[in-house]
Amino acid sequence: MIKRRDRHGRGLRGRLATPNPYTGTLVPVAREVAPAVFFTRCVTDALAQVSRACPQALASMDVGVEDVPPATQAWVDRVPLAAAVSATPSANGQVVVFRRPIERRARTRAGLRILVYRTIVEQLSEATGIPLDEIDPAGHRDDEDD
Repeated sequence: MIKRRDRHGRGLRGRLATPNPYTGTLVPVAREVAPAVFFTRCVTDALAQVSRACPQALASMDVGVEDVPPATQAWVDRVPLAAAVSATPSANGQVVVFRRPIERRARTRAGLRILVYRTIVEQLSEATGIPLDEIDPAGHRDDEDD
């Protein structure tokens, strides 16, 4: 039986893979993307999809991401997923997507992508007055929940 060195229960030490025998380079170990980085990519992808389908929905809108909604708001039954403010003649409209509540509601990363997209589409529709069918002509909001 091979004894492995595992001081203080911290796990294996050293290399996890030996070098490639043909090239001599180390085999890369894939790492999962951090949740915050993945969420930002989901928001960016959703905005790109909206931009292709309905660019006027983003014309005078600023979109941002916050970890949690501010505690100054009074929540009735549920924690909000996002907040939207309509544009005025002197200022752009704003959509703020809250990362933690959305991540808690999605079971998988695919479900997170869908939920982020749906949330952004609904908030843009509410803030701009553009119907959902124009912002999302393919009707992705009717996909199955994950």
